[in-house]
Amino acid sequence: MTPRTKEQNEEIRLRRLAQIRKAAADVFLNKGPLLEIRDVAAQAELGYGTVYHYYSNKGDLLHDLLWDALERAGEWLEAPHNAPPKVSPLAPREIPRATASGEAPAGGPFGLAAVSDIGDTADADSRSASLETVAGAELGPVAAAGVRLLQLWAEDHALFLLHKLAGEGFAALPEARSAPLSAAFCREVLAPLAALLESGPAANEAAASGVCAAEPTYRLQRAEMLLAALVGCASLSLRRGKLHEEARDIVRLLKL
Repeated sequence: MTPRTKEQNEEIRLRRLAQIRKAAADVFLNKGPLLEIRDVAAQAELGYGTVYHYYSNKGDLLHDLLWDALERAGEWLEAPHNAPPKVSPLAPREIPRATASGEAPAGGPFGLAAVSDIGDTADADSRSASLETVAGAELGPVAAAGVRLLQLWAEDHALFLLHKLAGEGFAALPEARSAPLSAAFCREVLAPLAALLESGPAANEAAASGVCAAEPTYRLQRAEMLLAALVGCASLSLRRGKLHEEARDIVRLLKL
């Protein structure tokens, strides 16, 4: 048998990391902080030793999972016809080990060294097309964005987990790790959402700047409350596997 090349080994390693993080997000939905490495191994259908080789504790696993999800967190705020190609959560993606201070590693958006998506592109295209169908003429920009977010949560549980834990101040992580995550989430999600909820030149300028500190406190609080309401309404539908089809009903319930 021909030995695998270095590139093939790296591809396998990155896919295994993505497989483990996806399984961890699924387990967290049911067990929350009680999640254990053995639970993730069972969900991923991998040996305990295999998962432990990559993540020796659940704190490191959760930290990397959230930073990885944050890279995809702004997709729902983009109009469907302007949105870039969606990256599957199963696509290979490297998450360098965090520094001792808990800050995101350097080298790319949020310190992530992204690699090319070599996953199932047909499946990604199908999901992208599905998301585009929700932006009908009867929906305003906020409602359409809300439906896109809910449908993304249905497909990518790590994104739901990111938004849920962001509403809790990432209390599941030590402060040294939660503070950089909170700042990045505010900058990349809350500030653009706050601008979307407003109208006029001031909102456009805020959206272009992307600086969280530029948003008045009340606007950020409004964005936080909207996301918290979406998380609360989505939880039951997500557990029942009905979130994708019930997304519009949730948006109507919240009168977005």
